[in-house]
Amino acid sequence: MENLLNLNLVMDFFLILLLLLPVGLLIILYVFDRRQKEHSILRNYPILGKMRYFLEKIGPELRQYLFNNDNEGKPFSRNRYQQIVKRGKYLQDLIGFGSVRDFGEPGYYIRNTLFPKQEEELRVDREPKIPTQAYIIHHDGLFSRKEKRREVEEPSWLLPEQDAVVIGEGLKHPFRVRGLIGMSAMSYGALGERAVISLSKGLARAGGTWMNTGEGGISPYHQAGDVDLIMQIGPGLFGIRDREGDLDWEALREKAEMERVRAFELKLGQGAKLRGGHVDGSKVTPEIARIRGVEPWRTIDSPNRFRQFDDIPSMMNWIKVIRSFTGKPVGIKIVVGGGDTLEPLVRYMAEQGHGPDFITVDGGEGGTGASYQELADGVGLPVKSALMLTDALLRKYGVRDRVKLIASGKLATPDEIAVALGMGADLVNIARGFMISVGCIQALRCHSNECPVGVATTDPKLQRALVVEEKEYRVTNYVLALRKGLFRLAAAAGLESPVEFDHRHVVYKDEKGLTTSLDEIVHTLMEDGKTVGVAVES
Repeated sequence: MENLLNLNLVMDFFLILLLLLPVGLLIILYVFDRRQKEHSILRNYPILGKMRYFLEKIGPELRQYLFNNDNEGKPFSRNRYQQIVKRGKYLQDLIGFGSVRDFGEPGYYIRNTLFPKQEEELRVDREPKIPTQAYIIHHDGLFSRKEKRREVEEPSWLLPEQDAVVIGEGLKHPFRVRGLIGMSAMSYGALGERAVISLSKGLARAGGTWMNTGEGGISPYHQAGDVDLIMQIGPGLFGIRDREGDLDWEALREKAEMERVRAFELKLGQGAKLRGGHVDGSKVTPEIARIRGVEPWRTIDSPNRFRQFDDIPSMMNWIKVIRSFTGKPVGIKIVVGGGDTLEPLVRYMAEQGHGPDFITVDGGEGGTGASYQELADGVGLPVKSALMLTDALLRKYGVRDRVKLIASGKLATPDEIAVALGMGADLVNIARGFMISVGCIQALRCHSNECPVGVATTDPKLQRALVVEEKEYRVTNYVLALRKGLFRLAAAAGLESPVEFDHRHVVYKDEKGLTTSLDEIVHTLMEDGKTVGVAVES
């Protein structure tokens, strides 16, 4: 009996302690916050102020998952995010009941025909069949989901040889592309090795596509899947620089002799940052430093522009020298500020008879691993305006057939890609869509090396979340689903192939319901760019 009484006393003591402990902590926090000088609200309302900062901290997650509707949220809405995930994970592109697009809002639409093409009328290679893996859902309940991966074979949805897009026609080593969609520039360092390996293997399995290395140089992980590569050369010359930071021609020769390196791209600008690239020092491992030719663990800020040239003639000469030295196509990546800033470049191409083999037009809405807010929000035209301007100027000066256009900037679904093709693009680059296919959840922490899903981080502990053997198939599926969707849209427009999209097949609808042809829009853009009186070819 006495032991029982003692036990009850001990339990009562611990119960009182448990009750007093939070009260004591609140008192300590109250006294501390009342005396601190940093936060005004905590000096007057210590407890409520703590709750405010807690809710503010988890606000992005609350909005993303609870409060934003399906078409809200930036950079990608829940609806667009799920479209990417479903295509990659489930090979699923069917919806029920109806579209969630707001048809009252202004926007671009594909102009369909009364008599669409049948599937057998399309010019498409469905062979070889691509072996891949996709999930099938057996049960999707409120608290549990049962799904299982299965092996499947999917048509490749490639362009036939006669429709292949040829970059650098006439060169010793032209680049023939039989799929219209590839991976935009993403460096190893900005992404971790597991993400890069997954992307390389997934793209290689899909075939007919390419992988842009980003300005960080070619890593072993870019080559993991034996995929075609476009090596990007940034102002920092990473991967082909000597100890003084100048171009190492022998290193460039080594890269050019790699069979899978199909072309080189000089990065003049990027939509999300009109400046050189940035990689935080915590991401610069010894391996990344060796690949880039820099010191480990030191933050990398490449220059705003190339030191090798500072005007159009010297840039064009540099392009000519690199093309001659490598025997492979050389292009430029630009951000368009207006027609009057772009026209001198195109005029020079026409007058001198040479220039880049391709131009990547990156819109201001493009993504990045790290940038400054004012540059990401306020500099550079969006991709649609920039693309139409560039295409129209190339046609005006009669050089459009000499250069291919690659569109880049938040193009992640078949309809967005089809509109870009109609506006003048020959090919389309995608970055964030591929990041989402390997697990990105839009945590917006790419610059911090703290990506919670192991995509935009070099931290081995965080990269553990990304399983290459699973994610590589999602990349394959995403590419195949996009290509299939493009052919489906081409058929709806009465076309035998998506390479036939042009101005005639896209229309703009404003908030009043009035429609405008792309020819009219391009003419207005050219007038704004001080190139009045231009006849734009369809």
